[in-house]
Amino acid sequence: MSGGLEKACHRCISKIASNACFIFALLAFLALPLSMAFVGMKFLEDCPTEPLIPLYLLVGGIIGSLKVSLLLYDSTKMRQLLSKSVVIDDDDDDEYPWRQNAHKYYIHLILSLFLFIWFILGNYWVFSIYLPNFIPPFHQPQDYCDKTLYLFAVSVLVISHSVLFLLVFCSCCIYVFSRQRYTAEED
Repeated sequence: MSGGLEKACHRCISKIASNACFIFALLAFLALPLSMAFVGMKFLEDCPTEPLIPLYLLVGGIIGSLKVSLLLYDSTKMRQLLSKSVVIDDDDDDEYPWRQNAHKYYIHLILSLFLFIWFILGNYWVFSIYLPNFIPPFHQPQDYCDKTLYLFAVSVLVISHSVLFLLVFCSCCIYVFSRQRYTAEED
C-alpha cells in the first residue's frame, strides 16, 4: 500500500473508531449476537426438521459476540491513543496500529470470513425449510420447528441482509464520490 493511501486509511479508521457514536453503535449491535446465542441455546432441541438452525444461531451468536467485543476493544484502544495526542508523521512508519498488531488483523479477517460463510450456510438451513410446521403433526412428530426459533432466525437473516446491503451501498457511494473528487482535483 502506498504511504499516502495508508496514511489516509489510518486517519479515516482513527476518526471512525474513536467516535463515541461508533462505540455506542457497537454496544447496541452486541445485543444481536448475544440474543442469537441465547435463543439458539434455549431452543437447541426444538427444531427436528432442521436441527442446524439452533446451532446456526448459537455458534453465530458466540462468534459474532467475540467479533464485536474485539472491535469494541480496538475502538477503545484507538480512543486512548488519540487522547494521548499520538500524531503520525511521514517518517513514523512503525506507528500504524495494524503494523504493530498484525495478528489482530488476521484474527478479525478469519472471524469475518467464518461469519460470512456461516451466514451463507444459515440462509440455506433456514430457507430450505421455509414455513415449516410449527406444531408437531400427529403422524410425524419430528416434522416441526418451534415458531419462535424459526421466526427469530428469519428475522436475524433479514437484519443481516439489510446491514450487508447498507454496507455495500455506502461503500459504493464513498468510492464513487472519492473517484469524482480525485478526478476533479486532477483537472
